[in-house]
Amino acid sequence: MSDDGEKDNGAGEQRSSRPESAASRRARRRPAGGKGESGAGSVKGKSAGTSPAGRKDTGSQAATKRDRGEPKPPLPKRIVRYLRESVAELRKVIWPTRKQMVTYTIVVIVFVIFMVSLVALLDWAFGKAMFALFG
Repeated sequence: MSDDGEKDNGAGEQRSSRPESAASRRARRRPAGGKGESGAGSVKGKSAGTSPAGRKDTGSQAATKRDRGEPKPPLPKRIVRYLRESVAELRKVIWPTRKQMVTYTIVVIVFVIFMVSLVALLDWAFGKAMFALFG
């Protein structure tokens, strides 16, 4: 590193200590062909979350199938699929034990009692202050 405020980036180049602008970073990443080409610096296509047609990717297979012109499955099949997926998700849940549930319930009840008491106390205090101030 030199004393005049420049840093050596390891490639033998000297650059100023000023922050690099976003425009200069984009220009360095952009391929030599210019703006219109997609390359390593491009954010078009799948990496930006869009389909080749320019629509946002939803990530679901059902939306992809419908984009290809396939119709939606009938309502009963969709309901059964929804229920099956819901049960599968509920199996992933780590359910609390009875002891944990009782503890959490007690904590919530104590907190609610505390908050109700605090609000009631403040209401009483402000009421007294208003009557004292305005008669």
